[in-house]
Parts: sequence; C-alpha cells; structure tokens
Amino acid sequence: MEFQLLGPFEARHDGDRVLVGCRRQERCLLSILLLEAGRVVTTRRLIDLLWNGVAPASARGTVHTYIGRLRARLGPYGLHMDTRHDGYALNPGGHETDAQEFLDLAHRAGAAADPAERARLYDRALALWRGPLLVDVANDALRERLGGPLGELRLSALEQRAEAQLQLGLHDRVVADLTPLAPEHPGRERLVEALMTALYRCGRQADALELYRMTRRALVTGLGIEPGAGLHTLHDRILHGDPRLNRPPTPLYAVRVGEEWLPWSTSGLPALEFCNTYAGWNGPRQPGSEWLRTYTTLAVWAGHLDLAEDWLVAGLLKQARRRPDEAAAALDEARAFRTRLYACLTDPDDVRAFKAVAGVAEDAAKVSVFVRGEDGLGRWRLSPSAGLRLPVLAVARSAAEVLGGPARFTIRVCPGENCGWVFADESGRRRWCSLGTCGKETSAY
Repeated sequence: MEFQLLGPFEARHDGDRVLVGCRRQERCLLSILLLEAGRVVTTRRLIDLLWNGVAPASARGTVHTYIGRLRARLGPYGLHMDTRHDGYALNPGGHETDAQEFLDLAHRAGAAADPAERARLYDRALALWRGPLLVDVANDALRERLGGPLGELRLSALEQRAEAQLQLGLHDRVVADLTPLAPEHPGRERLVEALMTALYRCGRQADALELYRMTRRALVTGLGIEPGAGLHTLHDRILHGDPRLNRPPTPLYAVRVGEEWLPWSTSGLPALEFCNTYAGWNGPRQPGSEWLRTYTTLAVWAGHLDLAEDWLVAGLLKQARRRPDEAAAALDEARAFRTRLYACLTDPDDVRAFKAVAGVAEDAAKVSVFVRGEDGLGRWRLSPSAGLRLPVLAVARSAAEVLGGPARFTIRVCPGENCGWVFADESGRRRWCSLGTCGKETSAY
C-alpha cells in the first residue's frame, strides 16, 4: 500500500483509494504508527497523542477498538500491526509512505556534490508535500509533536535547494519559492540570505534590503537578538553593490552554447567528449564536476558535437518539456552509460563494460538511417524515432566506431589528481590532456 501523510491523509492500493477508517482518530492512530513504522509505540503514548494529555477513562479500550478495526480493514492488503508488550508496531514491509520517500530523497540530495543533481533531488522531495503534515487528521499541537523534525527538514531542504539553484543561476525560481516563506521564518537566516541574494541578482536591490530590515526587526522584537554575521555581511555587500554577488561563478574550461555551459573539446571524438562531460574521474566528486545537469544540457551537447541537427535538438527539447519523467529517465541512462563507456575506454580488459556499451550500440543500429548530406556524402544518422534516447544512442554509435578502429589505440587518460579526462594522442607519448590544466610543471612530450 501507499500512504500519503504530507498533506491530507490518503491510502491507496494499486492506485485505488482505500477507506481505512471512518473516524478521524482511527486515521490519526494509523498515521502515528506509519511515522514510527518498524518501532513500538506504547499504548500510553498513543493515548497521550490522540487526546493531547486529556484522555477519558475509556481511552485504553478505545485504542484497542481502533486497532481492531484497522486490522480488519487493512489486513487483506497485507498491512500488519503487531502487538508488542504494551504497545503496537506497524510492519513496514512492502508498504510506502511519502514521508519516508521524502526523507530518502532529502538524504540523497544532501549527499550529492553536483548542484544540479542536488536541486533535482530536492525538487522531487519537496514536490511530495501537498500541505501541512496530516492537515485533515491532526491539529496544530499534535502536528508539532508528530512532525516537528519533518517540518524542520523541509525548511532545510528549501534552503539547500535554493543555494543549489543560486549556483546554477536560477535566481528567479529562488524568488518565487522563498518569497512567501521568509516573513514566516525570520529565524531561518540561510533561507533569508538565499532570498536576498536572489532578489539582488534579479535587479531588486531595494527589495533585498527591505527584506533584511524586516528580518532584523522580527529577530530583535521577537527574540531579542541581532542577525548573525553571515546575514549582516550579505546586507553590507548588497548595500554597497558588491559585483561578486551579481551571478554565480562562470565554469572554467567551458563554452557557452545557448543557455548551457558545456566543456571544451579535447579530442574531436564524440565518444571521448561524452566521457569528458564529467570532470574529475580520478578523484572524489567535486561541486561542478557534472556537466550534464539537465536533459536540456544533454540535448544541446549532442547538437554541439554534431550528433543531431538543430531541428532535431529543438524537437527533443519540446518532447522533454511534455514528458519530464521520460526526459529524466533518459538523462539517468546517459549518465550510467557514460560510466560504462569510460570504463570500457580506459580498461581494455573490462569485458562487462564492453558488453554494456555494445548493447546500447546495437540499439542505436536499429534506429539508424543512411542519409545524404549537403556535401553530397552519405552518413549514418539516428532517426527521430529514437525519441529522447537519441543523444545516448548517438554516442553509442560513435563509441562503436572508436572501439572498432585504430583510434582505440590512441586513447590516453589524463592522470591529473582531479582530472581523468580522455583524449586521443597518436604519438602515445603525451602525459597530460590537451587542456594543459593538469601537471603543468611536469608535462612533457
């Protein structure tokens, strides 16, 4: 079963809504057990939560009655509530809650080094919230007792998503997301800092300074404290028009194509360039190491490398807007394929990686057509029927050409500590990649 707790309570089984109880307190009791899934909740605590410390003499018997009704309704769906000592535990096996999904996504987002990946995961996590926790089941006092940590984590997720969006230059979205929240949470100074920065980047310096004044007034009046050093420093920088606040730093070794930043070319071979859309293969993930931040970037990159004509890229972008889930899946496939391709190119003995690359290359062959170019020469192209997978299939075809020809023996890997980019070098003697950014003191032919 699937349970929605982040907003109105709802239960579904195979997509169909399930009526789990007529009484609000029955649904509330079930929600408590779901939030504590796998852990014992004592009868005493259930009584305290359900009646907020003012329980009738019959409360214990009422709880037992509610448990019996819920077991009868939910047992056929495989949901079991075990009696343990003087309490109950819900067995979570195979059942899902949006609250747990939110926690999992927020944890993954917090661990993501790349700001685009971090923002994408926080987007998914925050989209699960349809309103206050158990808005139709719990009152404010109970909601605070049950969902205090969840509510705090939601605010933290909003702050960290905003910071990731600022790194990506998405200040308009930060303004839209945080403007309603900042006045309600003056104590969340990271949230206020993110919104002030976004307002300044949108050309709204006066609004950013007014937000600081409102926040300071709320902190001094309500808590008797001044804003922290970070917020105070940001206020001074905005007040004096610090140009460093205008925009996020421009990526190094990048070329601007449309609205996307793409890495410089190092080899001219699309299969190798695709591997180089991830910087830092040799070391731990670093912020900014992921160039393929969105499906849009992937499609624009494919056009930039002449893997797809402009009209075809435009079509891919329209499809991606209409089918965002499918576009996200294609981007995930592209990143996974890139890892296998990199392993295949850098380790000739990795048979598993070769087979994985070969499988995608075979998929590409099934949707390839032979066309005549403007120069009168024929060439293989991917048919539009490839759909949103077209960029990765085009790379796979390029990879097959490299792996099946003499270029395979010219591939070199930059051994720079935080590099690892691949490039072609027919001399076989160069130690560093053509960017010349690694090992400058020891690079030699």
